[in-house]
Amino acid sequence: MSKSYSKSTRLVVPLLAVAGWVATSSPSVAVTASYSNDYRVCAARLLSVGITAESASQACATALRPNDLSACVYRIQRQTQIPATDALSPCRQARRPLDLSTCVTGINQYTKEAVNPGVLGYCGRSLSPVSFAQCVVGLRAEIDFATNQALESCIDAGDRISGFLPNFIPATNRGVEFKPTFDTTPSPAVKPPITAPSTTPTPVVPPVTAPNQSQPKER
Repeated sequence: MSKSYSKSTRLVVPLLAVAGWVATSSPSVAVTASYSNDYRVCAARLLSVGITAESASQACATALRPNDLSACVYRIQRQTQIPATDALSPCRQARRPLDLSTCVTGINQYTKEAVNPGVLGYCGRSLSPVSFAQCVVGLRAEIDFATNQALESCIDAGDRISGFLPNFIPATNRGVEFKPTFDTTPSPAVKPPITAPSTTPTPVVPPVTAPNQSQPKER
């Protein structure tokens, strides 16, 4: 009986130890896989295109989407002649870094100039970088003018479309401005009403006299 008990104990104890180790180590494995991977990829990409370790660490640590940030810099550096150091700051400031890289690479692909650093600034200013790139490429495909002229035309059009003021009212439809006026003259003090004396006669009550009591006569 004791031998069988000791054998079962020897088998159960290692199994419990392994189960406990898996339970304690599995959360850390999940955190490493889900949180650290994007930051690791971000740092590796930025370092591969010549970004310094200090700049890469600051950029990846403060990015909401580190994977998109590093992809933005990597694409611009690989597909254009814009240095990665120049692309890092616009990619960090962009709301959608991937759209910014698509804008820059798309315009540079269809322009005749070898390098146009201004494209990076225009794509960063646009609220919709992909639509802005389509505007520039489409105009240059049909109209023969310089890239800078197409950039100015498309960025100005975007500003006009999105630049309505909240209090915009056509001049012909302006209504009459209402200006309330307030009377500042003090109102007279209210006096209590004066009541006239009553004309109803007040009845006079005759005085009450004590009855005359006769005194007994002396004899």
